[in-house]
Amino acid sequence: MGKPHVKGAKVLAEAVGEVRDDKVIVFHFKPKVRIRRKKGHRQFHTKLAIKEIHPGRGHKMEVGHSGT
Repeated sequence: MGKPHVKGAKVLAEAVGEVRDDKVIVFHFKPKVRIRRKKGHRQFHTKLAIKEIHPGRGHKMEVGHSGT
């Protein structure tokens, strides 16, 4: 995951909590047969707090912004 992929890198994170995303409305409609179905869905997401990032062997870890 991520670009560039660093082989052997590890990330230490802590789960802070669980939140729900905005509601997505799913509406099915077929006009000739009078079918109307409305459903809602809210996806759960886990909030993470990144504690440490350990790069793989032989990689230097740069601290700071890229300047863009």
